[in-house]
Amino acid sequence: MFTFSTDVSSVLVWLVWIAAFVALFVSNEVGRRFKWAGFALFVVLPIVLTVLWLTVLSDTAYMDWFHLAKVYSSTAGCIGFWCIRHLRGVGKDGKEWKLSEKKWALCFPPLILAINIMEAVVRDFQVGAIYSVPTIEYLHNQIQYYIGGSWNYMNGIAGILNTITITGWFGICIRKKTDKDGSMDMLWPDMLWFWIIAYDLWNFAYTYNCLPGHSWYAGFALLAAPTLCAFTVGKGAWLQHRAQTLALWCMFAQTFPTFIDKGPFFVNSHCLL
Repeated sequence: MFTFSTDVSSVLVWLVWIAAFVALFVSNEVGRRFKWAGFALFVVLPIVLTVLWLTVLSDTAYMDWFHLAKVYSSTAGCIGFWCIRHLRGVGKDGKEWKLSEKKWALCFPPLILAINIMEAVVRDFQVGAIYSVPTIEYLHNQIQYYIGGSWNYMNGIAGILNTITITGWFGICIRKKTDKDGSMDMLWPDMLWFWIIAYDLWNFAYTYNCLPGHSWYAGFALLAAPTLCAFTVGKGAWLQHRAQTLALWCMFAQTFPTFIDKGPFFVNSHCLL
């Protein structure tokens, strides 16, 4: 399934994978438990990094449509969820209002989730149509390995089914703040475990086929972190965890692409040689 580099032992590669997984899990915990840490991670940090990507890192940061769409759509999701969780005020009538109580605001989470899925669906169809033979390509500051085929179309259709089965939009609510838990997580009761597992399987298949050089981390570790959080310390808030870990990983990958694309810790899911 995966081809490890021969420069280091597989044990060391596994340790790096565990480090990436732990870093994502812990960063998500900090972002969700502390209001202003979330603001710093998903508003301030992306602004600073965008300047770097467009200037001093312009020759190394990913510049293809998919990576840019992914980093900014996931970050937009994090910002929107932060607002739903924390934004409140007092109206002209003197009554307090909360964004989480506005029905129109609750349309944002399923919308950004659907957009995120459809980005991958479009890319799946694109890879299936263009890369009918094994290809190694260097483009937009990245080297990538592709083997397009019928599996891309089947996985694209699976992504569409994932989108169709997004339900329970207006059941989204905020976890009550307590002395033990001040996270105020955005809970989605209709986002049940079997949908989450189906999403994980679909998304891993996507990364395996369309981002083979990234799937060890961006597929395996990145999907495991929010799922574990959703089934343990952050129950009911999988979408929030998924958006935050995805945004953090995309920002890291944009800033340090050589970690994924080359070097001793590079792991490929296809062997074309």
